[in-house]
Amino acid sequence: MTNINQYIETNKERFLEELFGLIRIPSISSIKSHKPDMYKAAGYWKNILLSAGADKAEVYETKGNPVTYGEKIIDPALPTVLVYAHMDVMPVDPIEKWTSDPFEPEIRDGKIWARGADDDKGQSMMHAKAFELMVKTNTLPCNVKFMIEGEEEVGSPNLPAWCEEHKDMLKADVILVSDTSMIAPDIPSITTGLRGLAYWQVEVTGPNRDLHSGLFGGAVANPINVLSSMITKIVDENGRITIPGFYDDVFEVSAEERALLAKAPFSVEDYKKAIDVEELAGEKGYSPSEHTGIRPSFDVCGIWGGYTGEGAKTVLPSKAFAKISSRLVPNQDHEKIAVLFKEHFESIAPKTVKVEVTSLHGGPGYVCPIDIPAYLAAEKAYTDVYRKRPVPVRSGGSIPIISAFERILGIKSVLMGFGLESDAIHSPNENYPLEQFYNGIRTIPLFYKYFAEMSK
Repeated sequence: MTNINQYIETNKERFLEELFGLIRIPSISSIKSHKPDMYKAAGYWKNILLSAGADKAEVYETKGNPVTYGEKIIDPALPTVLVYAHMDVMPVDPIEKWTSDPFEPEIRDGKIWARGADDDKGQSMMHAKAFELMVKTNTLPCNVKFMIEGEEEVGSPNLPAWCEEHKDMLKADVILVSDTSMIAPDIPSITTGLRGLAYWQVEVTGPNRDLHSGLFGGAVANPINVLSSMITKIVDENGRITIPGFYDDVFEVSAEERALLAKAPFSVEDYKKAIDVEELAGEKGYSPSEHTGIRPSFDVCGIWGGYTGEGAKTVLPSKAFAKISSRLVPNQDHEKIAVLFKEHFESIAPKTVKVEVTSLHGGPGYVCPIDIPAYLAAEKAYTDVYRKRPVPVRSGGSIPIISAFERILGIKSVLMGFGLESDAIHSPNENYPLEQFYNGIRTIPLFYKYFAEMSK
């Protein structure tokens, strides 16, 4: 640890400047006008990897945004770690909620404030700097490959095909990912499960044009009213999703495993206080941590239509729209769920409107065994840095590509996240504690050390 700490202390300001250079690139994958920024970010990553000590690094084309790949092979006989990360970020709306420019990082209160500070530019830069540290101090114990994509925030639609095309190049013993979080700064944890995802856009059409709400209101169905009413029918009073067949394949976690998961520290009162709500919701019979870890969910991510400008406009809109997501659990097929929702939602529409449901993206869930060498190496590395054994947790989030890696490449992934719930990823004022950033750089080299030893 002495060499690790010395290298970080000597180079910590440069590490931040290189991270800030990446953050300043507004690489928003969901907005087409930012396509040039995706290539700028890919090129930036190529230079970062080469300067850190990669033997080679290249920007690869896909049918969508680019992928940056780099590698350092010190001995083909040694184990190989494949680091996966993403260079794209979420949109910044609502921009007025930010206290500083989302793409001009600031340090306040011991944290980096910016879009991508945590998800995933801050966490991915930890891997680049940990790799650099091992190369420069001649302590790299195994081969390393990097795969940094530009479409994770839109479901990685083109990465599976790219992986199929480059299976030989991507051969490795484990995939290492930092795109998840810990329970608390003093309670390390390793994410052992991710929920899957199905995501749709709904369009409800009523009259063939916007109408005067006085002349037509009460006689013609309002698409916004109808859409809102339809949405309320999808979840019942017990928090159960009403789509026929939705729960058919849900993996029911045993009472024994639920008891183990319940050992993870969790305060309902602190949870409510952190997000400023008086009461929580969720499926009856399950705890809040189980709602997000082992049970599926249904959420409206956005809804719009009609007039939303300044002042009043008495309009009965022609159309209403919503973006809707469902988080899935192991054994649920996201493609099957996508069809079930579409068929059900269109079937409950009244004849006063026309409804069209379009599936946008999705992916299956993932579970990592806690007895494989890579998990045990991560566990030992966290313990060395945080002086506490990490708690295995099931995350409510989704990284759809992780299960695709296992299917295409035949490799398990270990999710060594260093983010915190308070980092506000996907929200205004995203942030990342400096201490977590530096602790990540301290922990990752120890993972390599222990994984190499356990793989002999």
